[in-house]
Amino acid sequence: MTESVAEVFSPIIIPPTGGKCTASVILLHGSKISGEDLRQSFKTSLGEELAFPHIRVVYPNAPPRPYSKEKGELRRVWFDRPTSGLEGNEDTQSVDAIVTKLGRLIDEEVKSGIPLDRIVIGGFSMGGTVAMHLGYRVYPQVAGVLVMGNFLYNDSSVYKALENKDGKDARLPPLQMYHAEQDEKVAFNSGKVTFNRLTSLGVKGQFIALPNEGHAMNPTMAKSVRDWIVCVLPE
Repeated sequence: MTESVAEVFSPIIIPPTGGKCTASVILLHGSKISGEDLRQSFKTSLGEELAFPHIRVVYPNAPPRPYSKEKGELRRVWFDRPTSGLEGNEDTQSVDAIVTKLGRLIDEEVKSGIPLDRIVIGGFSMGGTVAMHLGYRVYPQVAGVLVMGNFLYNDSSVYKALENKDGKDARLPPLQMYHAEQDEKVAFNSGKVTFNRLTSLGVKGQFIALPNEGHAMNPTMAKSVRDWIVCVLPE
């Protein structure tokens, strides 16, 4: 029997504070942490819950899977990542598997009455990579893609999907991308190269450099993310 979306991801859901829900934000955590960890990082940085009068915020949890970077031990990661850096090779099988599973979560949002163009898909670190796969390969109708501190491999299937789109005028969601200049885990240049390549393929958006910050949530980024969400998902 197929597991339900709730059974697969055990999502933490922050309901709208004003009653009626007209939009959703799906936020994917980084490697080896959880949806609750990402929620708390926003809460700490903002001094309050990341919440909106009209938007449901969803923090799914990655199902534990073998992780090559830690000798095949089970870890809460979205996909396998044998190597790091732009020149690494994307593990297509595990990426495609989680994209398919998360597609079910997005489909559940649509079934609940939220149109795709009222959904933002975002993520921190590894979660940001998955957000790009979802937004630019499978669900280009979404309202926006949010990436906080990550990159795509040079051989990523995201680039291939964009190269195969019919013309530069094809509908693509705007990209909001943040990267800390002192990021000790994901090189700043990797994020910048990713953004530049995406924009060369027709993606519109903003790349926001965060001076004197490392690979973690911080108040500047959290507040900017909140403002951007309100901008792309107005009441």
